[in-house]
Amino acid sequence: MQGELLREGQSRSPREDQRSPKDRLRPERLRTDCPVLLSERLVMRAPHEEDIDALAHLANNAKVATMVSRMPHPYTANDAADFVRRTKNGEIGKCVYAITKAENGAFVGCCGVEPHLDGRTVEIGYWLGEPYWNQGFMTEACHALVDMVFRTRQDVDQIDARCRVMNVASRRVIQKCGFQFQGSGLAASLALGSNVPVEWYRLDRKTWMSLRSWGSVL
Repeated sequence: MQGELLREGQSRSPREDQRSPKDRLRPERLRTDCPVLLSERLVMRAPHEEDIDALAHLANNAKVATMVSRMPHPYTANDAADFVRRTKNGEIGKCVYAITKAENGAFVGCCGVEPHLDGRTVEIGYWLGEPYWNQGFMTEACHALVDMVFRTRQDVDQIDARCRVMNVASRRVIQKCGFQFQGSGLAASLALGSNVPVEWYRLDRKTWMSLRSWGSVL
């Protein structure tokens, strides 16, 4: 994900060791390909250690875990700490963001971008803590994420998104972002330990350019 990030066990420079602990906990300073994203109500930045408690609390919810593919259930503080470590080491996707409220910094969920092998397609994924559902936060975050991909990565022609067939709220987010239905299939669910029916959607660059004000899909 971010080649510049220090791997575990790699030595730090003396100047870096002199930085405050808070500064050292924010890898987004080094994530030149994954900039901090700002929207009207949200700040999206790299996950860090201060998120672990809120992450574990919100993710330890079957209503959340069963709607995404790679989240275990139950979800513990150790799972949250491992997630933060792996995102810092570039082991999860291309860019992983913590979604936070601009007004108070509260952690509300995560989203991310993962490249496909064809080099022209990326896939977005996301989840939101249950206390923050039905407030438009996820649509706002996905708008910012999609805009970032198409504006900063000229090699990307299209973005994919998937949701469980029964996940009406996620489907609505995808549709509000201009994605078009492509087909149905099965995807693994770690929390359920089985495959579940999903829908596949795609947004190409040309369509995004015609919708980038987002006015026609809100």
